Amino acid sequence: MGNKPQTELVKGLGVFGATSVVAGTMIGTAIFVVPGIILQQVGTPAMVLAVFVAAGVLSLFGALSYAELGAAMPAAGGEFVYMRQAYGPLFGFLYGWTQFIIAKTASIAAIATGFVIYLSYFFPRLHETVWAASLPLGRHNLDLRLTGLQIGATLMVLLLSGLNVLGVRRSGAVQTLFTASKLLVLAILIVLGLTYGHGSWQGFRPFFAAGSHAGLLTAFGVATVSALWAYDGWNNLSMVAGEVKNPQRNVPLALIVGALLVLIVYVLVNLAYFHVLPASQVLGTNTVASDAARRFLGNAGGAFIAVGVMISTFATLNGSILAGSRIPYATAREGLFPAGLGVVHPRFHTPAVSLAWQAIIAGLFTLTGGYQSLYTKAIFSEFLFYALCTAGVFVLRRRQPDLPRPYRTWGYPLVPALFVILSVCLLVNTFWQQRTDSLWGVVLVGSGIPAYWIWKAWVRRSS
Repeated sequence: MGNKPQTELVKGLGVFGATSVVAGTMIGTAIFVVPGIILQQVGTPAMVLAVFVAAGVLSLFGALSYAELGAAMPAAGGEFVYMRQAYGPLFGFLYGWTQFIIAKTASIAAIATGFVIYLSYFFPRLHETVWAASLPLGRHNLDLRLTGLQIGATLMVLLLSGLNVLGVRRSGAVQTLFTASKLLVLAILIVLGLTYGHGSWQGFRPFFAAGSHAGLLTAFGVATVSALWAYDGWNNLSMVAGEVKNPQRNVPLALIVGALLVLIVYVLVNLAYFHVLPASQVLGTNTVASDAARRFLGNAGGAFIAVGVMISTFATLNGSILAGSRIPYATAREGLFPAGLGVVHPRFHTPAVSLAWQAIIAGLFTLTGGYQSLYTKAIFSEFLFYALCTAGVFVLRRRQPDLPRPYRTWGYPLVPALFVILSVCLLVNTFWQQRTDSLWGVVLVGSGIPAYWIWKAWVRRSS
């Protein structure tokens, strides 16, 4: 009697749904926050635009490279599959370990909390403490606190994780709807900011800040990291490539169109910000979009943008949960994670167990309140894997020259080479400027090495 065949994931994402995963997970809360942070680092609005263009082009180069890998290996798990094929099972495990334990789950927690922060614009009592306790810890006490923000963020993670369990078609439809909504909100902000904002273009001169030339390259590198957080998510489609219809055509198309669309939107919305607001006001706020809208929409502007950010964040959170759950699923299917994480729900054809555990870990991050610090530490390791995956284009072309490649990276070998080189430069600059967070990133990745050998020993003992 043969083994019962495994239930497989369903190909439920068309080209619009796939493009929505790319654009929807890229456009999140960051574009409404980081322009002021970047302005502090580079000094002028014109340089802020230059940083966003540079980060957008770098992300596009990464997307062009990933498009070749995704079309050649359209399987769930994305980067895990590329890492395993190019460098072996250890690197595949390290990628899955880093994403599942900290990077993706902490990012999901941060996005969910961002949603509830903007929800508190209408319900301020969410900031209040619901429960507090003080535990004796040696000479000091450990103060614990639970707020409405943390509870709300946890509920958001659980709600959207449950939606994703119900089926990729439902979650893909939600992704398309909310991505269209957030683009509409940004379009209104751009059009009104550039036409009815009663602003000025004088703020875009001069290009460089006075006396900034000496440390400009270092500052530009640090600022680019901030902008790359706004672009982060272009790689998420690769994680659900196994559920894309006609992936050989639609994966490359969605990656390229999505990355280009977001680059254009980000440049235009920054033009609107700095057209409406003087640089001094942008420097003094972390809600630049709300402040800009208030200039031409009056008091209703703040509420309008709060709703817009919530729509944007909802779509980003949904896309991140959808994509992130496929990493432990794919890792388990390869025998590198516990087999239960690779189980597909027999009715809904989704990785329900993987979604559940991802929700639990992300929910713990939201309850601890340390999600922002954890994500900052993890971003260093994320870009390390971006560079390694892109370098895999070269490795696989040499090792597997006969692998079917329906799409070949435009500009090869220059485009993937530039992405890898610039990524390494950014990693070095980040390590130099933000040593503590970078070291934590290295530790988090490195902790997967003993975990891998412990898992291998466990498997050998069990077999």
